Amino acid sequence: MSTHYTATAKTLHWIIAAFILGLLGLGFYMQDLPLSPTKLQLYAWHKWAGVTVFLVAVFRLGWRASHRPPALPGHMAPLERRAAHAAHHLLYVLMLVIPLSGWLMSSAKGFQTVWFGVLPIPDLLAKDKELGDLLQNVHLGLNLLLVAILLGHVGAALKHHFIDKDDVLTRILPRRAS
Repeated sequence: MSTHYTATAKTLHWIIAAFILGLLGLGFYMQDLPLSPTKLQLYAWHKWAGVTVFLVAVFRLGWRASHRPPALPGHMAPLERRAAHAAHHLLYVLMLVIPLSGWLMSSAKGFQTVWFGVLPIPDLLAKDKELGDLLQNVHLGLNLLLVAILLGHVGAALKHHFIDKDDVLTRILPRRAS
């Protein structure tokens, strides 16, 4: 079994990471902007990117199901192994649930998502302001949870690299470190 992720797994990891960081930044930035054409355009881009993350995450899950990841280092304690597995599973769940919560919120608020301005995505809910407001809070809460899990994920990778001095970080980097 390889000690590194496949090139496809690495590419999918970093594409989704870039999208998520961009979406988080854009999402927190745009929410307090005054209503304007710029704000509406930013929301459209945010929704397009969210749909894209969802689709790439589905592909990534399919890839992951058919390609085993490298084993965790043998020196890891059982609790640390369980935490790593739980965090990865939660990241996968959030990559799917957050875009869905945004789609549901957008539907309930009466704003259809049109992917890249070309492909209309059907609304899942009828317009309902109270439900839309509730889903907005759910979407925000899920994103705050994502930020917390990502901080733990990055922190754990850095701990492995600088303290444990193992290959957990280097095996997901775009190129193998020598």
